[in-house]
Amino acid sequence: MAALKETPRQKMMGILYLVLLGIAATTVTDHVLDAFRNLTVSLETSTKNVQNTVSNTFAAFEATKLKNEPDRAKPVYDRATQVKKYSSDLDNYINEIKTMLTTKGGGVEETSGDVKARADVDISPRVMIHEKKAAELKQRIEDTRNKIIAIAWPSPSEQQGLRLGLNAQDPPKRKGSIQSTWEEDNFGEGIPLTAAITALTKIQADLKNTEADAVKKILGEADKAVINLDRFQAVAVAPSSYILLGQQYKADVFLTAFDSKTNPDITVGGQKLNIVDGKGLYVASATSEGEKKWSGTIRIKQTDGTEKEYSLPEQTYYVAKPSATVSPTKMNVFYIGVPNPVSISAPGISMDKVHVSISEGEIKGSNGNYVVSVKSRGNVKVTVSGDFGGHNTVLGVSDFRVKPIPPPHVKFGGKGGGKLTVAAMKAQNRIFAVLDDFEFDAPFTIQHFTLYITKPRGDVQVFESTTNAMTPAMMSGMNGLTPGSKVYFDLISGTGVDGMKRQLDPIIFTAE
Repeated sequence: MAALKETPRQKMMGILYLVLLGIAATTVTDHVLDAFRNLTVSLETSTKNVQNTVSNTFAAFEATKLKNEPDRAKPVYDRATQVKKYSSDLDNYINEIKTMLTTKGGGVEETSGDVKARADVDISPRVMIHEKKAAELKQRIEDTRNKIIAIAWPSPSEQQGLRLGLNAQDPPKRKGSIQSTWEEDNFGEGIPLTAAITALTKIQADLKNTEADAVKKILGEADKAVINLDRFQAVAVAPSSYILLGQQYKADVFLTAFDSKTNPDITVGGQKLNIVDGKGLYVASATSEGEKKWSGTIRIKQTDGTEKEYSLPEQTYYVAKPSATVSPTKMNVFYIGVPNPVSISAPGISMDKVHVSISEGEIKGSNGNYVVSVKSRGNVKVTVSGDFGGHNTVLGVSDFRVKPIPPPHVKFGGKGGGKLTVAAMKAQNRIFAVLDDFEFDAPFTIQHFTLYITKPRGDVQVFESTTNAMTPAMMSGMNGLTPGSKVYFDLISGTGVDGMKRQLDPIIFTAE
């Protein structure tokens, strides 16, 4: 569906024209007549701007699509040209009426630029209504509108809801009044001569906007996708641009969206390639290391029998010695007691032909993603090898350090020491061992701690727990805390996922 999109300026001038007609129906003053003249000038300016846009659209189409693709663009161009002709015919007819009215009005006043008898309210009704010029104009508007629609929006689905600026519809009946006609509203009794000329200028503006809308829609159809070989580009696609010594470099050379029934002539380095289903296979043996470059040409016959040539952009690939890269996914060491994820890649080799082993510990996984498990401190080696034609070749060996999990920090009420309110201390019932900023899930189990409570001017209370939870006696002691009391957690020990028993640092709090 298409619809005319008026600019805010065009909408404003249309409304202003209706307002001025209403004022003119009651009184005709110089101010009103000047307003009609100013509106006419604005409409003429807008019409010229739209005309420039239409001309530029035609010029751009002629310089590109019509020149480069005449067979496909010519029918579209002819339709747009027909719309232009219908618009021009109606515009010329309106200019003839404007000239007639201006002549009967005594010509143009040089100082104001308006018709001399601009306030005359008899000329327009006599010429347009009694001599039936308005009825003839209305018929021509409707004929032109229908012709443009038939060319630009030929299908019923496109015409549904279509709105165009060019129309000559009778106004809706007003309550309590006699039905008026389009002719009477624009050129009937009481309409000053200058207002009639403004009405004609507005029709020309609507006509030019309709023409612009139709031309844009028609010429835009030339951009619709079609199967057309002369719009294709040469392409080379290689499975890999990184190969190993001893391997072959392969690349498919073809036209995008190619026709499998058309076998082009493809040449690379002076040699013709074998063509199968419109594609040529380029094969080069990798006999030395370094950067390699190649290019070629593709020639294909057009439907008219002529031949067109496409230059293949220069292609680059690299030949390197066998190698592999092993990277820990989260850090550069393996930790005891946790699964250590690593990613392994071997450029130019299918991952199902890559084999991975470790000197100590265990490594499991596939498709480049592996998990390493180690049990003791020291160093391990990860070896990556690949299967080349049934022969296993070592691609690389990497060394890794093996370290224990770092000791956790003890937390009480979410803090590792300092000041806590008496209420916050009383609300806690256990301590925790936390690994801050550690990437692995490695929980630590606290198996013992000693609690010391010192109140101002009081004796030290000592309690022990064999878990991370506060004992009932500890909770009773905490309930007696007052501001200024000191709370010590000491002799904290436990075991991590690596099985190692550790002594953790004490933490100290002051109640406030």
